[in-house]
Amino acid sequence: MQSSNLALFPLHAVLLPGAALGLRVFEPRYLDLVRECGRNGSNFGVCLILEGEEVGAPATPAAWGVEAVVEDFDVGADGVLVLRLRGARRFHVVATHVRDNGQVMAEVEWCERDSDDELQPEHGLLGTLLEHILEQVGGEYAAAGPAQLDQAAWVGWRLAELLPLRETQRLQLLQESDPRERLNRLLEWIPEFDVPIEEDL
Repeated sequence: MQSSNLALFPLHAVLLPGAALGLRVFEPRYLDLVRECGRNGSNFGVCLILEGEEVGAPATPAAWGVEAVVEDFDVGADGVLVLRLRGARRFHVVATHVRDNGQVMAEVEWCERDSDDELQPEHGLLGTLLEHILEQVGGEYAAAGPAQLDQAAWVGWRLAELLPLRETQRLQLLQESDPRERLNRLLEWIPEFDVPIEEDL
């Protein structure tokens, strides 16, 4: 696996591949991080916080995360920098250290790109469920066509993004490299969501 040094932005949320995330940045260490990434043309990583908070003392991040690409930025009425992020590559954290300013840095190994496997018959229910959800929520995925809804990886990540999962469940999916195993996990969790599958889908 290819390894890199990557600045981390620990959050109480899991960023998923392909998903968008809004982020308010006001702490000096993270403003420095954004400026540094802008100068270098680099990105940073988002990891779920296992211990600690988003502000103050450095938090303990999960060992898995996703590269965050800044798609857009603005300054709110309160003067706080607001970023729109998009999840890109998954990574595994090998080691971390904390800079003098409290910024968490990591040595990471990049995960392999998801395969383009088609949705298997045993996961067809999940494709139908996602199509039903997208009809309801619309937004940026409203134009999703049959080709996307037949991709195992895409269906898995969009369900992980849109279903009311706990962040620890999203982290479990993030750690799984096989798109089909992610779908198997989602099938196990479907009863938790009280989705009227047979009646409506």
